[in-house]
Amino acid sequence: MAGTENERARKAAEGLAYSSGFGNEHSSEAVPGALPVGRNSPQRAPLGLYAEQLSGSAFTEPRSHNRRSWLYRIRPSAAHPPFARANRGEIRSAPFTECLPDPNRLRWDPLPAPADPTDFVDGLWTLGGNGDATQRTGMAVHLYHVNASMERRVFGNADGELLIVPERGGLLLRTEFGLLRVEPGHVALIPRGVRFRVELLDDAPDGGRPTARGYVCENYGRPFELPALGPIGANGLANPRDFLAPTAAYEDVEGPVEVVNKFCGQLWTATYDHSPLDVVAWHGNHVPYVYDLRRFNVIGSISYDHPDPSIFTVLTSPSDTPGLAGVDFVVFAPRWLVGEDTFRPPYFHRNVMTEYMGLIEGAYDAKTAGPGGFVPGGGSLHNMMSAHGPDQETFDRASAAELAPQKIDDGLAFMFETRWPLTLTEQARDAGHRQRAYDDVWQGLQRHFRP
Repeated sequence: MAGTENERARKAAEGLAYSSGFGNEHSSEAVPGALPVGRNSPQRAPLGLYAEQLSGSAFTEPRSHNRRSWLYRIRPSAAHPPFARANRGEIRSAPFTECLPDPNRLRWDPLPAPADPTDFVDGLWTLGGNGDATQRTGMAVHLYHVNASMERRVFGNADGELLIVPERGGLLLRTEFGLLRVEPGHVALIPRGVRFRVELLDDAPDGGRPTARGYVCENYGRPFELPALGPIGANGLANPRDFLAPTAAYEDVEGPVEVVNKFCGQLWTATYDHSPLDVVAWHGNHVPYVYDLRRFNVIGSISYDHPDPSIFTVLTSPSDTPGLAGVDFVVFAPRWLVGEDTFRPPYFHRNVMTEYMGLIEGAYDAKTAGPGGFVPGGGSLHNMMSAHGPDQETFDRASAAELAPQKIDDGLAFMFETRWPLTLTEQARDAGHRQRAYDDVWQGLQRHFRP
């Protein structure tokens, strides 16, 4: 059955059309004439559709921050039965109070595979976070490891937007706005309130159940935006044109569909008599995106010293303090290192910001890979002012390296960086896949001082 589901998803993912440009006013119609002309809410919407606005910001926020889209759908979202509380599984939300904030450096191996059929919603596993979802501040770090597509099931999140970072296995995201194909090395951004279904694209090599795993940043705060470039100038980092929005593709499906709604940290469920992914046309700027991380235009030093990792910021969720983000999404993409008389891996560091790092593929140049090390699907957490940096093996190698131009192209790592400490869930603190001896990687650093 899984093979049939994945084959259907792969067929749907072939040759998808997109609209490019982060923050643009996009528009799309799956049926010609479905978009009204000259107004948003005519007395009678075209083709017997219902007009509905989805607001991702307050009406009166400045135009540059305002997020909203108009949807033209077969039934309005208001046509649904009551929601009832559902088992939230291993999903947790802020405020995180199960554990005390921990100053220790922490690292995990990949999330173990599920034993039973598990889709994206059931496969979400919360590591920790900060802030308060009910106050729209802070963020959470989730992981997922799934082996089944969502069947006649749809998910929506009122608490925040979701940045999905696949590490293994391709995903087809069926959203209210259309379809997105997301492979490892890509990220998908699902805005607050947008409903979607996750389907697996890959088959298991041994004929068993397929699996997909990765990371999710749930941003409770202001929506992600591209960082200001300042002295960099007009170009560089993530280019707006490389963010791809879907084109309209609707489901006209009758019969029971479970809709799961994440609201104030809890899951609520209702069974609709139709699919809510029934948007025939839409326009606006509160839309999902997919982005290929390998298109990131890396900016770095061409003289000496290693730049701060903030120079690798893809997306940022600003706070009321300029330059102090609720959460930054940072990527360590393939790049050249050419600094003269420079220790080229990231330097030893203590930071007022908190850093959660994950690895999508290959190795990270400041950490030893392999069993017991920093591996794809794993992650490390360095809370604010926790001292960190290259391990002994990396330090010894980099200190003795010949400083010829060096291409870093065998790894793809990322970081969720946040202004507040990240408090763990009990399941993350006590997880069997947490590496209990992480501190040992720095114990071999020797005294070299020669007065």
